[in-house]
Amino acid sequence: MAVSRKDNKGRVLRKGESQRSDGRYIYQYTDPTGNRRVAYANDLLELREKEKNLIKDQLDGLESYCSGKTTLNYVFDRYIATKFDLKQNTRTNYKYMYDHCVRDTFGKKVITDIKYSDVKFFYYSLINEGGLKTNTLDTIHTVLHPTFEMAVRDGIIRNNPSNGVMAEIKKNCGKNKGIRHALTLEQQRAFLNYVSKSPIYSHWLPLLTVLFGTGCRIGEIIGLRWEDVDYENRFISINHATIYMFMEETHKSEFHISTPKTEAGVRHIPMLEAVDKAFKDEYEAQKETGFNTQVVEGMSGFIFCSREGKLLNPSVINRAIRRIYEAYNAEEIISAKKQRRKPIMIPHFSCHHIRHTFCTRFCENETNLKVIQNIMGHANIETTMDIYAEATELKKHEAMKALEKNSDIF
Repeated sequence: MAVSRKDNKGRVLRKGESQRSDGRYIYQYTDPTGNRRVAYANDLLELREKEKNLIKDQLDGLESYCSGKTTLNYVFDRYIATKFDLKQNTRTNYKYMYDHCVRDTFGKKVITDIKYSDVKFFYYSLINEGGLKTNTLDTIHTVLHPTFEMAVRDGIIRNNPSNGVMAEIKKNCGKNKGIRHALTLEQQRAFLNYVSKSPIYSHWLPLLTVLFGTGCRIGEIIGLRWEDVDYENRFISINHATIYMFMEETHKSEFHISTPKTEAGVRHIPMLEAVDKAFKDEYEAQKETGFNTQVVEGMSGFIFCSREGKLLNPSVINRAIRRIYEAYNAEEIISAKKQRRKPIMIPHFSCHHIRHTFCTRFCENETNLKVIQNIMGHANIETTMDIYAEATELKKHEAMKALEKNSDIF
């Protein structure tokens, strides 16, 4: 027979109740959304009064949910608590997007009062007044749509009011709006050539060469370890990525390891000569400056690092890219003026533009879409096809210009 727990006055404590060393009482419980909660009291009677009120509140909340009188916020919290299969970074991202864009406004609406037009109006307000891009809005929709769907399955509402909203907005906003365009071959050559000759920025060349020469996501490159590089068989193994995310528990941004969401994310990428050389150059440089010493969730031996021997934050890399192309553009304007030629200007771009640029170069030289999809790690062939179509369209224009230049028919 189990021994009953008692307080310092000999009174039997119920499940979830405990007494601290300072004499205060604690009641630990799990709320309807699956979160662990704690209630405190100075004496046992006060604690049990709180327990009674908590139980009543929970029952009232459930009753409100079942009667359809609850808010969207309550339904979302209930939905996210049931998603046990979500990766931690995905869960954190979903909660962040909801809390910052929905909770204090649209989230306060009673769910049975929300209609299709309400969702549509809310989405457009996020675009027009909130300045959100369509891709960001799509993430919010990814959170809201299944929240409404759960309410449908629970019999709280008859239809999902978000059905079809995002498709209509994408159609109205234009399918190609917000697409990251690749650098031209001329711009890419000019940028890398400038980096290689710069006494200020040349230390970035190995990292940038690997980015431009593999098409990997920035998190995959940051997470790349020396053991992932196979010099003998000339390929790199992509089997994980690093993510730099804000943690609610610590209120700090930290590095974590993320495994690919789909099988397409795990892949081997053959190494170009330039990429092979970049790795070897980086290794030789780190013999002098020191290797990466950071350990993330048991993983170590990361290739690229800061001066302090730590992992590089993606925003640090993007800021470096911006400083480089701004310095290049300033010098190129002066140089072109002296040489009486049109300057080769480099537009704003980031790490993801580099990935898009690699894919574009690949599409210009390869027609097998499945090969391109495999190298890029695209889960959906449609993503590959969209970039292929864009690259092919550019090639068509270039071919027609070449025909016009080299032909004296007309």
